[in-house]
Parts: sequence; structure tokens; C-alpha cells
Amino acid sequence: MEISCVRGDITTQQVDAVVNAANSSLLGGGGVDGAIHRAAGPELLAECRRLRETSWPEGLPTGEAVATAAGRLPARWVVHTVGPDRRRGQRDPQLLASCFRRSLQVADELGARSVALPAVSAGVYGWDREEVADVAVATVRGLDGTLTSVEEVRFVLFGADVLTAFERALDA
Repeated sequence: MEISCVRGDITTQQVDAVVNAANSSLLGGGGVDGAIHRAAGPELLAECRRLRETSWPEGLPTGEAVATAAGRLPARWVVHTVGPDRRRGQRDPQLLASCFRRSLQVADELGARSVALPAVSAGVYGWDREEVADVAVATVRGLDGTLTSVEEVRFVLFGADVLTAFERALDA
């Protein structure tokens, strides 16, 4: 598997699947979630509402992942995952790893070969960017037993400080 990290806008990535750092409501929010919903357009929100009415009426649990079509994004699919919120006491790194693991598993189920991932929980959810980078890279590399047929994983990071953390984790 090819693993890389770039500084950029996840909504412009030419990949099969973009991972959304969603909130449990699946109905949009701030940060990556808001950017993806804005760029994807109303089609994405309509699909997320259908998921809430059918599969996830209580919202998507932390560490879980689910897919929708990508609306107006250049990707085919959006894989939504809910990261742990450190400010609410969700401090278990395994819960964070589950976000990356489940996102890759859902991408596999879709047949996606290329995936763009954000730094889940490194923003408003209060996780240290270094810890997120370490957990994300280890999970994607399969060091925790994660198996995937995804051929390319691209961590797409908004800020220079987060990019540096992921570059360090990839070089380790």
C-alpha cells in the first residue's frame, strides 16, 4: 500500500473515497465535516438524513463508519466516521484507531482503491496531533492487525503543524 501525506483541501482530492470526520448526527458541522458537506452539496445531506431515518436513528456511534455517495465531490464516496471527543472524556486510543480501521473496512466493502483521510479528532475534539498521527499511521500500516485491499491512502491535512506530525509518524 502507498501511504502519503499532503497539505491541502480534502474536498478536492481525486480519490475513490474521502473520509469525513463527522459528528454523530451525520448532518454536517464545522471543520472537515462542514467543508465536505458544503462542497458535496444537498445530495450528501439528503443521503445522511436517509441513514438517520433507517440505519442509524440514534446517530453514528464513535469509532464507527458508514458510506454515502459523494454528491458534488470529485470522489465517488464519502466514508463518515465519528472520532472520539477528548473534551468529553473519550481518551482511549483504540477508539481513535477504530475510526481509521472502520473507514478502511468500509472503503474495502465499496471496492475503493484510493482513500483520502483527515486527522480525525485532531481539531475541535481536542486530541494531540502527534497522537492522532501515530495512531492513524499505525492503523493504516496494519500494525494493529488491520487488513485492507485499499492501494493508496493519502492523509490530507489542513495545517502545517498537523502535516509535520504526520510526516514524522510516516518516517518513524
